[in-house]
Amino acid sequence: MGFREQSARVRRILGIVLAVLLLGGVAAALVTGGDKDDSGTATKTVRGVIGSEKAEFFADPEVVKALAAKGLTVRTETSGSWDMEQLPLKGYDFAFPSAKAPADGIRAKAKVTAAPLRPFYSPLVVVAHSAAAKVLADNGLAALGPGGRTGTLRMEPYLAAARADRTWQQLKGSAGHAELSGTLFITSTDPVASNSGALYLAAASYVADGGRVAGDKAAVDRTAPLLRKLTQVQGAQQSSSDAPFRDFVSGVGNPLVLVYESQVASQLIARQDLGDLVVLYPDTTVNSDHTLVPLTESGRTLGELLSTDPELRKLAVRHGFRPQGAAAEFTAATAGHTGYLNQTLSGVRQAPVPTSPVLHEMALRARDQGATA
Repeated sequence: MGFREQSARVRRILGIVLAVLLLGGVAAALVTGGDKDDSGTATKTVRGVIGSEKAEFFADPEVVKALAAKGLTVRTETSGSWDMEQLPLKGYDFAFPSAKAPADGIRAKAKVTAAPLRPFYSPLVVVAHSAAAKVLADNGLAALGPGGRTGTLRMEPYLAAARADRTWQQLKGSAGHAELSGTLFITSTDPVASNSGALYLAAASYVADGGRVAGDKAAVDRTAPLLRKLTQVQGAQQSSSDAPFRDFVSGVGNPLVLVYESQVASQLIARQDLGDLVVLYPDTTVNSDHTLVPLTESGRTLGELLSTDPELRKLAVRHGFRPQGAAAEFTAATAGHTGYLNQTLSGVRQAPVPTSPVLHEMALRARDQGATA
């Protein structure tokens, strides 16, 4: 056989081998690609709407991996907790607002009879810059713990100051702090759209009405002027707590901002620099029970996994949430951050939350959109 003939034969053999390899590669791509596609058999896609404070949890690659190991791929959209009730829920497997009250509204609208699931919770806290926290403490509106990085906000004196339209300049020790000027107030979210803003009003109403939970229109009437003042002094409000917290950490915005403890705890666990941040736990506050409403069986499966799976509970703690019924998990994960966090919530009283219709009316009145007294 001549050299040219032999070369031609080798080329033909190589061509056949390459063709086989290419076909094998295409087949492998089709198989592995199916695992990644929503329509594949490896995982079932579960779609839901969530509060923005849980967006980083569901986007965490380790959470994605842990859910995939259980056969789920979760796709989420964010919304204010109270706004969820207004969304067309067809096509969603679950809705995951930040508290029971908006979840009750969603269940009623969607005619869901199955019980909701509450895998984790987070107390509401006020973050302050160190100068603002010290001025509050020097004027009896707050009490700081050792180290000055955590403490309590005294709600009765604070609400009295709000009623009187007190300014920062009227508080001793504020001179020399240019950022402490104008009316004293806490930045919160829009209570008509967002859970944290509505729960802030619930706690304020409870304190202002002598430790009584609002149960009817008369109760709403009694505190409506104060709640309107707490809300309208802020001007435009955000529909989620994520943006105000990010503004605060970046050094802009109001010196007092209402956020979820989980937002602070997750930053601490990730060893992020929080600057001169101080965490004030209102002495009367409301825990935000993140409540998953299952709209399909797939949604219920997700809720049960978030509630019971050890790996997912551990990851929830890493994002600052307190798992239901397991204080030890949160305590262990935040052991190095007790200078900022009140792990046991000592000295903090939990205010009962009004029913969903009463709380919604309270929010509307605070925004001056409800019935007049």
